[in-house]
Amino acid sequence: MTDAADRAAAREAARKADRDAAREATPEADRDAACAADRDAAREAAEEASAFSHPVVAPDSTAAYGDHPDQVVDFHAPRGVRAGRAPLVAVLHGGAWRARYDRLHVTPFVDFLARRGFAVANIEYRRGDGAADDVAGRWPETFDDVAAALDALPALAARELPGADPGKLVLTGHSAGGHLALWAAARHVLPAGSPWKPAGPPALRGVVALAPLAHLVRAAELDVCGGAVRQLLGPDTPGERLAQADPAALLPTGIATTLVHGRADTVVPVAVAEAYADAAAEAGETPALTLLDGVGHFPLIDPEADACALVAEEIAQLAW
Repeated sequence: MTDAADRAAAREAARKADRDAAREATPEADRDAACAADRDAAREAAEEASAFSHPVVAPDSTAAYGDHPDQVVDFHAPRGVRAGRAPLVAVLHGGAWRARYDRLHVTPFVDFLARRGFAVANIEYRRGDGAADDVAGRWPETFDDVAAALDALPALAARELPGADPGKLVLTGHSAGGHLALWAAARHVLPAGSPWKPAGPPALRGVVALAPLAHLVRAAELDVCGGAVRQLLGPDTPGERLAQADPAALLPTGIATTLVHGRADTVVPVAVAEAYADAAAEAGETPALTLLDGVGHFPLIDPEADACALVAEEIAQLAW
């Protein structure tokens, strides 16, 4: 197995041990619900194992947007047959903003998009705190990097992928990367004085967020990814940071936005995406919210899953 597959197996073994212990203490009347939870967990584990089973796909080139080893972008040239220059898709990987998850685990998804005719930029960024593997995100470095990478992307793509059209840029991301994609598309709405606020709206065709942590308050209430949101925001000034980090607080954006979420997602519950959609509606926008029956967290980035083909179609609708 790959390292990623080993980690997935270890996580499922730990989850099974927790479920077995809980079942021993569960009254008879609640055991049907416990069995249903077991089935959901087994399905989610199988979907995760499938998504992480594919070999890493090497990029056509890599370029740095800063001096840190994580400040790099991998470029994958389009391989589909279409006339003209290819739309550029920028991908932000997930992994709860934790250091142990890097861009390599989404390279099969990135390759899938390249085979569909897209030019693809797979963006790396600093995660964790460099000391504790389970700590989510770095403040402000995670946001520094995403902003810097997107600002540098047009010039880097022109040099590394001359067949790409940065004027047809779509931003996508999965899970925590979906949060960062929504955040990056909303930087022009940041409070005055924010170091990440650009002069104007980004030159984007749109953003497609996949099972995103789109509403940080709701995600924190649901304890998504083991307290990752609280770790990302830190203990000192979480309120001030929330105003700069939560996509649901940065509305309306004026950017075409699509959220794709599996109804059976137990990693990032669909309630998080629905909370973002509600916040957008209150702000006067109506993002597209595509909910997939019987789909969990990982099929959205698994080239073997039907959901992944649907994701590519959602991107194509914005790109072309």
